[in-house]
Amino acid sequence: MFDRPQSGERAVLVHLGLEAQAAPPELAEFRDLVSSAGAQPLVVVTGTRRAPDARLFVGQGKAEEVKAAVVDNQADVVIFDHALSPSQERNLEKELECRVLDRTGLILDIFAQRARSFEGKLQVELAQLRHLSTRLVRGWTHLERQRGGIGLRGPGETQLETDRRLIADRIIHLRRKLEKVDRQRAHGRRARARAETPTVSLVGYTNAGKSTLFNRLTASEVYAADQLFATLDPTLRRLPLTDAGPVVLADTVGFISNLPHELVAAFRATLQETADASLLLHVIDAADERRDLCVAQVNDVLGQIGSADVPQIEVYNKIDLLPDEGPRIERSADGHVTRVWLSARTGAGVEGLLQALGEFFHRESVRAHLHLRASDARLRALMFRNGRIIEDEATDAGGWSMEVELPRREFERLRKTDADFARGCSEGLLARPVTPP
Repeated sequence: MFDRPQSGERAVLVHLGLEAQAAPPELAEFRDLVSSAGAQPLVVVTGTRRAPDARLFVGQGKAEEVKAAVVDNQADVVIFDHALSPSQERNLEKELECRVLDRTGLILDIFAQRARSFEGKLQVELAQLRHLSTRLVRGWTHLERQRGGIGLRGPGETQLETDRRLIADRIIHLRRKLEKVDRQRAHGRRARARAETPTVSLVGYTNAGKSTLFNRLTASEVYAADQLFATLDPTLRRLPLTDAGPVVLADTVGFISNLPHELVAAFRATLQETADASLLLHVIDAADERRDLCVAQVNDVLGQIGSADVPQIEVYNKIDLLPDEGPRIERSADGHVTRVWLSARTGAGVEGLLQALGEFFHRESVRAHLHLRASDARLRALMFRNGRIIEDEATDAGGWSMEVELPRREFERLRKTDADFARGCSEGLLARPVTPP
């Protein structure tokens, strides 16, 4: 067992190109992941293989090269940009005589450092325990199996079974807690559905600028930094739209290539906000040379969590890093917005995004004329909160004559459930659909 140093970690990185991989992860992204975990990359050992070696993942010659790099640089850990089997990790640690970490363990470590909310910590711990449960034997190599001879009967197998049982019990406990949190989230989603408040979810590759854009749109102070997985915990804020009433904007965890299955499973409850959203804003780093590959990776994860059919608007961010690009809106043949180019950092093009959101939800709006009595002040306040006021005049009787735009679902709900609203509509002009701009 190799203990974690107290003064940071010096890391040797291993990055292999495998013929079986159609699009292997980029070396620059791997370096960023290691730095985000707090390790110090010293040297990168690269190579190519037709297929992974069953025992060491790399060949014997490459393993000796990695060991020489560990000795020469006095490294504390070797990090592989690949998923390793438990036996491969165990064999590599014996061969290299230092700790070995794979890509899945690296991402789990970053998530463990960044989780802040109660739910986020539960989800990360669950993912870590699922990952650890297949690697328990690594921690007990100093306790041998029972074998013949006086004084040679070790308790290794007994301790392993105890640990497996403890981990299984803890996993069950975490699942129950997460189920309770999930029920609370589902209650919030039902409340928003009853209030007819649509949800807009920000999705995208990690470090594409989702949190920066979220802060720009909602005047919030969600932590945002130029690093991978800067924020994990989902945040929801109310966003008023001039032409379509309020929506709820949700900032979610970023995706990455080869996202560990343990994390996709653990964060499924959180990502349910994405599956239930009315619209996805797919934030893309316009300055990233691999942006097309990143888009494909995000869409793949969206398919895994059941969000593939949710309408999308692509938001190409960071145009301030591209001197030849300016803010603009791109439309489909039928006139609907498909892409918005902007810079969340400078604010250029953000008005275009708000316009696109207004148009999207405007298509589902109606314009209603209301005659409200003096006793209908509650209903008038509701119109100001949930609709767009076109006209508002006081009447001689002490009431109000209003023209307001409301989301269609909100209009239908109020007409069926609010007698004052239904009466006000019947006394005014008939409601009519709003023509998109």
